[in-house]
Amino acid sequence: LANLVQGLNSSDPAVREEAAAEAEKRLQDQDTSEEEEGRTTVNRTAINTRVRGCSLWPQSYGFLAALERDAKERAERRKRNEHLANALKEKGNEAFRKGNYVGAIQRYTEGLEKRKDKQELYTNRAQAYLKMHEYEKAIGDCEWALKCNEKCIKAYFLMGKAHLALKHYSESRQCYEKILKIDPQKESLFKDCMNEVHLEEKRMKDEESAMKEVQCGNLTALSIKELLQKLDRPDQNILYYTGGIRLLTGAVKDCTEQTLFRTNNGFSILNDNEIVRRCFCAERKNTAEVDLSVSLLLLWQAVCAGNEENQRLLLTHSDVNAQLPKLLSSGISEIQRETLALISLYSENENGRRLLIRHQDLTKWLQMLMTFVHSTDARAVSAMNILSDLTEEERFKTQCRVVLSTEVLPLFTQLLASAKLVNQAALARCVGVMGNLCADAAVRVQVAESRACWQACLKLLDEHVDASTPTYQECLFAVLGLMMNLLLESNGIIQFFAVDISSRCMSLLGDKDGRIVTRAIGVLSRILPASSSAVEEAVKGGVVKKITVFLKAGGEITSNYGIRTLSICTRSNRQAQEDLVKSDKRFSVLLKLLGSENEMIVGNAAFCLGQCLVVPGAATSLLNTNVVMTLLKHAGGDATRTSVQENAAIALGKLCVAEPRHIIQLRELNGLAILNSSMKYVHSI
Repeated sequence: LANLVQGLNSSDPAVREEAAAEAEKRLQDQDTSEEEEGRTTVNRTAINTRVRGCSLWPQSYGFLAALERDAKERAERRKRNEHLANALKEKGNEAFRKGNYVGAIQRYTEGLEKRKDKQELYTNRAQAYLKMHEYEKAIGDCEWALKCNEKCIKAYFLMGKAHLALKHYSESRQCYEKILKIDPQKESLFKDCMNEVHLEEKRMKDEESAMKEVQCGNLTALSIKELLQKLDRPDQNILYYTGGIRLLTGAVKDCTEQTLFRTNNGFSILNDNEIVRRCFCAERKNTAEVDLSVSLLLLWQAVCAGNEENQRLLLTHSDVNAQLPKLLSSGISEIQRETLALISLYSENENGRRLLIRHQDLTKWLQMLMTFVHSTDARAVSAMNILSDLTEEERFKTQCRVVLSTEVLPLFTQLLASAKLVNQAALARCVGVMGNLCADAAVRVQVAESRACWQACLKLLDEHVDASTPTYQECLFAVLGLMMNLLLESNGIIQFFAVDISSRCMSLLGDKDGRIVTRAIGVLSRILPASSSAVEEAVKGGVVKKITVFLKAGGEITSNYGIRTLSICTRSNRQAQEDLVKSDKRFSVLLKLLGSENEMIVGNAAFCLGQCLVVPGAATSLLNTNVVMTLLKHAGGDATRTSVQENAAIALGKLCVAEPRHIIQLRELNGLAILNSSMKYVHSI
């Protein structure tokens, strides 16, 4: 039987056939024998099954073991290849950082031979292809990366860059739109990329249009090229170049001339002409060199006005990039004026500001531009306009943190302290700029901790009486706004100056300028919580009566600051509570404020009312008014600020405790349930 099974399993077909025939013969013989003995065929089947089981089980076991070994070997091989691919990727990255793009591509390719599904190798190689200007290959690698990971943002980004280089503007935009669809938080990147596509497309259209003008024989267009050729003549005197530059400036009228200036290498005038370059970069300039420098600045204004591509090329020019800060601090008014005018072309639009931030070290610009507050001419206004524009950029605010305490703040404090001696209109703008910078918490903390800055602010407030000119009023208004921003912080310096600050603001409550009065009240609303002594002095100075007068006729902003000030005073000062009861007969002002749509005003008005109800007779004076209905509405309302419900409920409870006759109206309005729920606030006081 063993020989028969071995024959059936043989690899030789002839042997298998012979064994099968022998097996069939034996089965037939077995059937005959069983019939003769009266046996069933069941035994035969059982014997046949056992034989086959014995022969196939070792074979199946060996097959499964082979599969397991194969899977293990493949896993180990994959792990080995993963390690090799990562090592090759790192070598490629190192070559890329060194500028060896060919070597980087080779390493990434070797890595892909080890792991064909490694997304990073495709995107890294695409990036290297971009550097080699092999844009089609870069797109191909990005497509493979997306097959590995359909949400690979880097692949879409690089593909967009490649399409842009190939002037496939629509395809480039589609790639960037995919990025935003995958991750909506990439909106800033999306906007930058789409802006780049727009600028590149515009640049190409401008150059095509300018070329058509030249081909049509447009005289102005032809004169640009001719003038640039004349300026390219070497070894002429300074006056020759100054005159030529001025003629060229006059010829640049619109986008066509600006484009022709660029396409005819106009920006190379500093590179190719040694005399022009030397005069422009000279530390100390004579009259002729000053005239040449001013002429160049005027030319660049003409060619860069409204032209983003020209702005980019000029600012990335190494000499211009290095000279701009020096020109600002040159001390020559004509050069400073035209430099400021040139920079203004950049700062007045978002793309230009980003160019400045990207290519200039603006950490020193804040200090340099602030010094123009001393100027009495248009330079001061231009400098402040630039600063105002730059503060719109978060990256500028971030850069300002670096030098604020060591360089900028001492200068700013000096300007505040000498307000009578500087350009006050410019100083007001400068203070406004500092206020905008203080929107950044890190900047605000530094300024709020400056004792010298607070002293300078107080000095400016003190001098208000002696210098009440319109420009000084603007300075005062700006300083009060700055102080309000700084009072968002809380520190020991603020507590130290709290009494002085509040007393200065009290004196400003009689000012004729309503804007100053409103901001003075705003400062009071933020400084009084810092010091109980300041509250006591303010109450003694009649702050409650004065604020009540303003609340009777004030607008929403004044009312917001005013009622907050009263809530601070009445929180723990009995004199303030009594003063408010006397000043606001039957609480007409507070009841009016309780009807406001501003939740902050309503919450503080309810708080003040609750605090004043401890004064004898206060609750009785509110009989026959709609105070119960008003408080009930707010206590059971759905205001966003929970303080509205809480303060209204507390005031309602205090009202009924102080004058039980109010309970009658409360019952009529079915308000006992709300009153009961408000008692927890009353007991917690």
